Amino acid sequence: MIKAIGLTKRYGDVEALRDFSLEVPRGEIMALVGPNGAGKTTALKLIVGLLTPTRGEIWVGGYDVYRQPLDAKRILGFVPDQPFLYEQLTVAEMIGFIGGMYRIDANQLCARAEVLFTTFGLADRLHSRVSQLSYGMKSRLVLLVSLLHDPQVLILDEPFFGLDPQTLRLMKQLLADRVKQGMTVLLSTHQLPIVEDLAHRIAILNRGQIVALGTWAQLQQHHGGTRLEEIFFQVTDPA
Repeated sequence: MIKAIGLTKRYGDVEALRDFSLEVPRGEIMALVGPNGAGKTTALKLIVGLLTPTRGEIWVGGYDVYRQPLDAKRILGFVPDQPFLYEQLTVAEMIGFIGGMYRIDANQLCARAEVLFTTFGLADRLHSRVSQLSYGMKSRLVLLVSLLHDPQVLILDEPFFGLDPQTLRLMKQLLADRVKQGMTVLLSTHQLPIVEDLAHRIAILNRGQIVALGTWAQLQQHHGGTRLEEIFFQVTDPA
């Protein structure tokens, strides 16, 4: 569902990402981990079409992200590391606005929203302004909005930061359930224990390149160690 070949992104003399190649099949959770500045956010923004690569190619669901951008984005959901919400809208207005952007039929939108509101515990907040929501509730709303158009591919950049245990558990269960139904997830996070628990495969980035890739068991077999943190430091340590 995601195929990136030889992605490179330069900012002047700085090479943020170099020869990044990755394939993620349907129904898999792939985690990108790495130090700050390793290129994780750059890679995700290239895949969703928010940045243009210096060179390389990207397909999502068989669509070329740069030659068929609308087709690719119709099947994509994206949660950036700093999500934007329209604070002065009510939750219901926010849902209506996003549904309109994706041209979701009104009846279908209501049916999907009703299920998601119940799932995320937001049914009693429909008429609350977004600005009145707690951080945790805003995080739930961000994920709800990203799922509203029933994407085949979901891209998440640091989705677990600052979440309370209840919201974290909810998000992990929801992602696991959606993947069982065929959705593909690519996420970036510093929460290594969650990666061990949730991801089918893990890619470790360092200085713009993938330095390790595989299932948790494969990484353990190849690099040793009983925790992902040990392997992480082993392959990213500048010494």
